[in-house]
Amino acid sequence: MLAGPTRILVLAPHTDDGELGAGGALARWAEEGHDLHYVAFSACESSVPPGWPADVLRTEVADATGSLGVPREQLHVLEFEVRQFTRDRQDILQAMVDLGRDLRPGLVLLPSLEDLHQDHQVIAEEGMRAFKRTSVLSYEIAWNTLAFRTTAFVELEERHVDAKITALSCYKSQGHRTYTDPGFLRSQLRFHGVQAGTTYAETFDVLRWML
Repeated sequence: MLAGPTRILVLAPHTDDGELGAGGALARWAEEGHDLHYVAFSACESSVPPGWPADVLRTEVADATGSLGVPREQLHVLEFEVRQFTRDRQDILQAMVDLGRDLRPGLVLLPSLEDLHQDHQVIAEEGMRAFKRTSVLSYEIAWNTLAFRTTAFVELEERHVDAKITALSCYKSQGHRTYTDPGFLRSQLRFHGVQAGTTYAETFDVLRWML
């Protein structure tokens, strides 16, 4: 339980990463009245499947995050090129520093430091540099992560699980991805619920916690 209204900033390397890692928690936190901000660093135009508009993920992320309770004006999709974050590392860090100055979040969510995807690694590492004086949780992208410490859990109700599944169903262009399958998503949340002693939960790793 977060102590009082909190400004929460989600750092998503690509559109959909934030929902995959924290969609259930975002639904709960929106319900509780926390101030949600979501930044996707790339809309992955160069990797959109054939037959879809290049900018389709911009529409899909707006629909997905909106369904979770992120206000449209608090969603930002930046212009970094997918799989080129290592090249653009300094500019990404500066974007994060600017976000920190402008938003002053109380909690930041970002990928695991153990995530194997090159773009995810950059967001995790630069995010820790930019927000080292802020509470930081990393979220789990299970298929990219060699190891993940389940050091924090957010208990979810059935409606939060449904909200996460609904949000990810907005990504019609990504429907071929096995990790968007509702059965998989529900089983993952059920597994972490068993770990946490409840029915459903989303798990995070505590990287920084400011009391």
